[in-house]
Amino acid sequence: MAEMSAQMRAALLEVLIHGELPRAEIARRLLLSRASLTRITRQLVDGGFLTEGETRLVGQTGRPSEMLSVRAEALHFLGIKLTGDRLYAVVTDLSARIVAAAEQPIESREPADVVAQIAVVAREFAEAGHELSAVGIALAGRARQRRDGAIVERSAFLDWTDVALGSLVAEATGLPCSVENDVQALTATEHWFGAGAGIDDMALITVGVGIGCGLVVNGEVVDGAHARAGQMSHMIVDEAGPYCGLGHRGCVSSMLVSAAISKAVRRAEDEYEQAVEAARDGDPIAQAAFADAGRALGALIATVVNLVDPKKVVLTGDGIAVHELGGDAMRAALTERLDKDAAEVDLDVRAWDFSKWARAGAGIAIRGLLT
Repeated sequence: MAEMSAQMRAALLEVLIHGELPRAEIARRLLLSRASLTRITRQLVDGGFLTEGETRLVGQTGRPSEMLSVRAEALHFLGIKLTGDRLYAVVTDLSARIVAAAEQPIESREPADVVAQIAVVAREFAEAGHELSAVGIALAGRARQRRDGAIVERSAFLDWTDVALGSLVAEATGLPCSVENDVQALTATEHWFGAGAGIDDMALITVGVGIGCGLVVNGEVVDGAHARAGQMSHMIVDEAGPYCGLGHRGCVSSMLVSAAISKAVRRAEDEYEQAVEAARDGDPIAQAAFADAGRALGALIATVVNLVDPKKVVLTGDGIAVHELGGDAMRAALTERLDKDAAEVDLDVRAWDFSKWARAGAGIAIRGLLT
């Protein structure tokens, strides 16, 4: 990939994101002459990144055109999700399809030890026949992007401050390394390879241990001036609600995070699954807690929709049962708080497992290599 020109990367990217395309359409999108595009795509075909498919009649002229598609198996990427105590890893192809996965405990949170563990995982995947082109790491916290590698400014779960994770992992693995906040990474990956493919304006909301919100506006993931866009956890949704750990009354976190729901159901903070089962079994206290959580979620979605007018809102996360158990309250709050002229919300609810966080790591590795 290092020898690939910017125009080659751009052409590959068009086919990767939008699916198979004829040369003429790629040339039109990139404002290139047909001759230049033919030369570029020939290099990509010869390099094994694109394949030539069937000939179709396209456009108003009805001329036969040969379709080009990505050869996804040409490159493989390592995606990592770090929590406070576990490392989730996947290998994906160029289309972010998972082809291998692993999970293991983090024995030590010392940055050097975590970096060494990532290097071992990369080596083991390589030895299993997965030649890796880059690595991407998603984690809860703030990551600052620099030319010499991303810095993890703060990660509460890992108890890290100002860790030069990007350069450390690149040195340990010999691979280009991208590091990003997990919600931002998931948003970017869903934008290219998932629910947001082909959409220029979308929002992604994650519910569970924490609340996350990622935004794509005019085709670009929104970072914000201080890499803090989407901080919605402490937005007040019920001034008579419970207090969160920071002393805010009735904020999203006080009602919607898994620990808050467990507390409302009079269970330990780590007994969210038991709270879910109680609600499913008809326990009125549990059902009321999920209704409150649903109202908070509806208010959150309405605020995001009113602010940025996304074409689609993707809802996912390890606390996704809120949508099942508090859905009626969520829809009522959404209707109540939406602008009266707002378009109907296209809410795309996605099932969840931790491999999706790791896939998001691979997604930012792909994006880093191509952009």
